[in-house]
Amino acid sequence: MAATGVSMGWSGWAPRFQSLLRIVAAFMFITAGTTKLFAFPAMIPSGGTVPLVSQMGLGACLEVFGGALLLLGLFTRPVAFILAGEMAVAYFQFHAPNSFWPTVNNGVPAVLYCFIWLYFSAAGAGPWSLDALRRK
Repeated sequence: MAATGVSMGWSGWAPRFQSLLRIVAAFMFITAGTTKLFAFPAMIPSGGTVPLVSQMGLGACLEVFGGALLLLGLFTRPVAFILAGEMAVAYFQFHAPNSFWPTVNNGVPAVLYCFIWLYFSAAGAGPWSLDALRRK
């Protein structure tokens, strides 16, 4: 009976952890974009930044601005859907041709972000979000 009480209390935190996952994942996603656009917090392996008017530049802009919207939890469902598509394209265009296995082709982040954003496109932002405030 006690285990049921503990698990029931813990599962009550699920909506807050949904928001927390969105916030942490979006913050890390933003840094992927700022690395490409501004060489911050690190430089890309080839050095410098990517050209703004390029496919990589477009992806970096989506990561920074789309990630910021997800961090705030604003327009979460459509933005997350677009970013899931971006990550699917990134995986199949840049990673998959190098190997079938994501751990070998360095595509694990792209796959994980794709499915995390796909989840948020279906589940929404959670209670700690501007989307939740707009519904009130």
